[in-house]
Amino acid sequence: MKSPHRKRQPPRKISKPPDGIDLESIADEVRYIGSCEHKSGLSFAGPPRPRADASICDSSLNWEQEQLTNWIREAIRIGCVGGCWKGRFPKYAWFRDREVVYEGRLVNKGNGDYKGYALTDDETPEGIDEYYV
Repeated sequence: MKSPHRKRQPPRKISKPPDGIDLESIADEVRYIGSCEHKSGLSFAGPPRPRADASICDSSLNWEQEQLTNWIREAIRIGCVGGCWKGRFPKYAWFRDREVVYEGRLVNKGNGDYKGYALTDDETPEGIDEYYV
């Protein structure tokens, strides 16, 4: 059960970065660190500790930290980002791999560390197809 004090997630919206932001240089700084909360098996993020309300990642990606980092970097480079900016980094970045859209969420604004998870069709940000043609 979710906390009664937790606010509802606002709609996911792709938005332009603040003026003066160089997406290319920011993308080079970020990395995917993952989260054991979204794993069903052992991974680079450690032993699994799935939350009851968390989506479970595709187990074929459990050892693909470099690939997942590249996905986050590509999403930022092309500007498929949104949410408020935390320091130099966008709170969210979205990547499409074939038919699956993944959301990267900033978990450490000092280092540019992200975790990620797959979204359902109704959670996918409007307009994402313009970025992935």
